[in-house]
Amino acid sequence: MLETDRRKLLGAFVRAHRERLRPEGSGRRRTPGLRREELAARAGISPTWCAWIEQGRAVQASPEALGRLASALALTPPERAYLFDLAGRIDAVGSASSEAGEPPASLQAAVRATAFPAYALDPLWNACCWNDAAATLFRGWLDGRTERNLLRFVFLDPAARTLIPEWEERSRRLLAEFRADYGHTFRDTGVHVLIDALARESSFFSEAWKAQDVMHRAGGRRVFLHPELGTLRYVQHSFSPSERPDHKLVLLVPEEGG
Repeated sequence: MLETDRRKLLGAFVRAHRERLRPEGSGRRRTPGLRREELAARAGISPTWCAWIEQGRAVQASPEALGRLASALALTPPERAYLFDLAGRIDAVGSASSEAGEPPASLQAAVRATAFPAYALDPLWNACCWNDAAATLFRGWLDGRTERNLLRFVFLDPAARTLIPEWEERSRRLLAEFRADYGHTFRDTGVHVLIDALARESSFFSEAWKAQDVMHRAGGRRVFLHPELGTLRYVQHSFSPSERPDHKLVLLVPEEGG
């Protein structure tokens, strides 16, 4: 059941957007926008259910019903996401797919703007843009090969075990951070293809994935043993762009005195 405050926010949001809509025909009305009955008809829901939502009552709204309501209200993608957040539901249709296309321009600009190693990840943690410094650091992943998925590099490429000290601990943490994102992407068939393939190709991945560990992706000190440049020490920072929060910018700033 939703908290009282959230239900009230949801009701006020639906009502405000209902009142913005123009009814069919040109007749003048005393009240603005659509009547509840008209919105209910457009959305394929009952007028009573619609009224209860606007009144902040404790009603259960399925993702399918919310999707029809969002369409009937002509919500923009951010408004639709807000509707689902207030209702405490996951929007399988409105959520980003692994087929995300070009990375956000803000990420590309940020990656280009720094001389430090920087790269961006899409929802399935494929590298979608990076700079030369990152390509130099991550040999085997960002240096011209076709494999761009961070998990596949860390769990399957022998170069990762050499590059990353305490590889087993770091890889387990990385997977726990990925699982935090998995709560948003699990409806995407692409993520299941990725996980199934990794489980087949790496028994260690399979074991770690079954552990169900979850962590937020955090920054902090990172050490790499580069085959040519030796020991490199950085402080990692991670950001998400406001227009595509399912993407990540990872920046590695050289550690002072490192």
